[in-house]
Amino acid sequence: MTYRVWFTTLLGCGLASVTGAVMAAEGQRGADPSQVERGAYLARAGDCVACHTAEGGKPFAGGLEIDSPFGTIVSTNITPDPEAGIGNYTREQFADALREGERADGANLYPAMPYPSYAKLSDEDIDALYAYFMQGVEPVAEQPAESDVSFPFNQRWGISLWNWLFADAEAFEPASGQSEQLARGAYLVQGLGHCGSCHTPRGLLFQEKALDDSDEAYLSGETLGGWWAPSLRGGGEGDAGLQGWSADDIVEYLATGRNDHDAVVGEMTSVVANSTSHLTNDDLQAIAAYLKSLPRQSRDDENRQSETTPAQTEQMLTAADVDGKPGARLYLDNCNACHFANGEGAAKVFPSLVGNELVNADDPTGLVHVILAGARLPSTPGKPEALAMPDFGWRLSDDEAAQLATFVRGAWGNHGDAVSAEQVAEVRETLPEDRETSAPDFEK
Repeated sequence: MTYRVWFTTLLGCGLASVTGAVMAAEGQRGADPSQVERGAYLARAGDCVACHTAEGGKPFAGGLEIDSPFGTIVSTNITPDPEAGIGNYTREQFADALREGERADGANLYPAMPYPSYAKLSDEDIDALYAYFMQGVEPVAEQPAESDVSFPFNQRWGISLWNWLFADAEAFEPASGQSEQLARGAYLVQGLGHCGSCHTPRGLLFQEKALDDSDEAYLSGETLGGWWAPSLRGGGEGDAGLQGWSADDIVEYLATGRNDHDAVVGEMTSVVANSTSHLTNDDLQAIAAYLKSLPRQSRDDENRQSETTPAQTEQMLTAADVDGKPGARLYLDNCNACHFANGEGAAKVFPSLVGNELVNADDPTGLVHVILAGARLPSTPGKPEALAMPDFGWRLSDDEAAQLATFVRGAWGNHGDAVSAEQVAEVRETLPEDRETSAPDFEK
C-alpha cells in the first residue's frame, strides 16, 4: 500500500496508570448505546479502519505496513485491549492523542497521524468516539510489529518543535455568516475527513501549507505516493476539475465512487469504500456545498492549448487514421471498446478521459499505474457492483505503455506532457511481485 499522510499512528501505546484504567472501565460501562452508535458513524467519517486494519486482519487491530519517505510505518492496535491496544486510555488521554498528537505516556505521536485536523473536533464528538472505541469495538490482543523509521525521524522529542510551528490545537469555529450546511461541510472536511492531508500541498518540513480555507493553498492538490490528489476547490469561474461538477455530482462520487465525469482510482478507492459511502446524504450534501464554495485559482497548464481538439481526435480514431501514430493505434487496440473514440466512456461505468484530472496531472504516475495494473471500483451500498478495468502491463512494453499514456494525455484537448519509457519502468517496479505485469517476450 502507498504512503497515506492521513494514517493514524498511535505508536507504542503505553499502559496508563491504575487510576486511568479504572476511569476507562467506568467510561465503557456507562456509555449510552446511542452514543456508541454515533461514535461508530464518526469513526466512518474519519476512515479510521483503513489505516488500522491489516489486509486480512481484524478491524482496528493495526499491523498495516505503509511505506513513507522516512521508512516503514506499521499501524497500531486501537482496539480496547488493555495491553496491545488503547483499553487503558482515559477519555482525556484519548482526546490528547486525537487533538494534540500526544500518547498516553506523554510521548509525541508522529504527525503522519492527522491530529492537526482532528484538533478541530468538538468535545461531543470526542466523547462519542471514545464511547465507540471503548465499548463498540472488539478487543484484539495482537501487538503489531514496530515501525522502522530512520534516524533522526525516530526521535519523537523533535516533534514538539514541529507541533509549535505547524499544529493548530484550536477547535472548529464556523465562519461569520456561514450557513448551517456550509459550517457542517467545513467541519467534516477540515476535521474528521482530514481531506487536506492528501489534497493540500506540503511544505519543506512535510507540513500542510494550510489547515483551513483561510489560505487559497488549502485543498489545491498534491501528489502522494505517485497518485495525484486533485484540487477539491470547486468554486470560481472556469470548468476545471470540480468546477465542472455540480453538488449532486460530488455527492454521487463520494457515495458510489463514480459519476458522469469520473470514477475513483488509487487511494481514494478505500476512502469511498470505508468512509464516504456510509455517510448520510445530508452530510454528503454539506461536504459538496462547502467544496463548491471554495474558489479555484487557474493554473498555467489548464490554459495550455492541446495539439488536437476533441472533434479532431474523435474523427481520427473513428476513421482509424493512425498511420505513424503508435499511441493512437494502441488506444484503438486496447482502450477504444470502453472509452470510445470520443474519449468520454460510459457514464458511471467507464470514466471519461476528456479533461480528466488524473490524465492531465503533472505527474503521470497514477495514469501509468492504472494502465499497467488496472483498477476496480469499490462496492458501495448505493452501487454494489465492483466494476473493473483490466490490467495491460502483461501485454504492453514500457515503450508501448508510454506511447499510449502520451497519446491520452494529449488527445481530446488534454494538456499533459509526454510520458517516457523510463517513467513506465519506474512504476512497474513498484507493483506487487505476484502481479504479472511484464510484457511477454514473443522471441522465446
